[in-house]
Amino acid sequence: MAKIIPFKAVRPTRDKVSLVAARSYQSYTKEQLESRLRDNPFSFLHIVNPGYRFDKEITGIERYSLVKNRYLEFKEENIFVQDDKPSYYVYKIVDRENQEFNGIIAATSALDYENDVIRKHEDTIEQREIIFKDYLKTVGFNAEPVLLTYPDNAVIKGIISKKQKERSEYEFTTTYRDTHYLWRVEKPELLEAIEKEFKNMSHIYIADGHHRTVSAYLLYQDLKAANPNHNSTEPYNFFMSYLIPESDLRIHEFNRLIKDLNGFSKEAFLIELDTLYRIENRGTIPYKPLQKHHFSMYLDGEFYSLYLRKSAVDMATSLDGLDAQILYKTILEPILGIQDLRNEDRIVYMSGKKDIVNIKSNVDSGKFAVGFGMVPVTIQEMKQIADDGFKMPPKSTFIEPKLRSGVTIYEF
Repeated sequence: MAKIIPFKAVRPTRDKVSLVAARSYQSYTKEQLESRLRDNPFSFLHIVNPGYRFDKEITGIERYSLVKNRYLEFKEENIFVQDDKPSYYVYKIVDRENQEFNGIIAATSALDYENDVIRKHEDTIEQREIIFKDYLKTVGFNAEPVLLTYPDNAVIKGIISKKQKERSEYEFTTTYRDTHYLWRVEKPELLEAIEKEFKNMSHIYIADGHHRTVSAYLLYQDLKAANPNHNSTEPYNFFMSYLIPESDLRIHEFNRLIKDLNGFSKEAFLIELDTLYRIENRGTIPYKPLQKHHFSMYLDGEFYSLYLRKSAVDMATSLDGLDAQILYKTILEPILGIQDLRNEDRIVYMSGKKDIVNIKSNVDSGKFAVGFGMVPVTIQEMKQIADDGFKMPPKSTFIEPKLRSGVTIYEF
């Protein structure tokens, strides 16, 4: 039984939302970040990069405190205002490829995460969990929703469709050519109907934002332990999510880049691979796999196709058959010596939405010795692994839509 509740979002005024909304700051190049901070005083990037004002890089608790200060300044200047009534928020994104994503922004329960009602499918990196938990504890708000998915539901779809016939609170297009729309849902009968439909769902699933979810849960644990009058209704019992139906998800793979061959020469490495894979040298022609258990590899200026031998892996569980797990168990761990995917700095992950030649350019730069590509995970695989209680290796999925920070904010 999934619990969601409406909340009083802190939001930019209609005239400034397009200026405030920002991608995650890690997704900007240094030049892009500098340009936006210099030319747009309303960007949410000013809040999460408070050192810009002082022409200084600031980290740790000092940075978190300054983030909170910048946020309070945006509220004092009425760039952000808070809604007067708890609401759900119908949110629609139409991307540059004309794909639509329709869902509801709500506050979801940290206890549901603890009780496995909100199911996770991917492992996380411990250091990032702790860092973001400490960040949340200091700043006191969520500014980017976790992306959750639920089974397609006719009642919720009908409410969303009907609401979208009204004039939207927001309509703005980003420089990425994605158009965003928001409608506020505040009528009691609609709030009740939406809450009821989610209560009838035994499980909902994290699609994107595992680290943010775990961090919100860790924060809930900390604040609950510190509050002798805890009653489960405090804002810290919840975190902000964007819930969309499964049919709206778009899943891409994450490719792997490895910094060295663990002491192997190229020839010795290929011999090691030959035990488990049928290897074909594709030369300089980029190769992208088209089916499960097929991998691409770029090594020393050449592409290779790797086809897993049928007898190579015992696929007794849903996790055993996952390509990211197969790559880990057959190559990354036993040959390249990468034991701890959560904390190992010899491996870097790159979104498969980028062209396969990005693997080539990264290896050719000398920063990496080898790169691997695979096919995307399906929604059925993702759910089955979560239902079976397993976790995928970190960065097994790159899921769209990608949300903007600063459009709705949840305070706790």
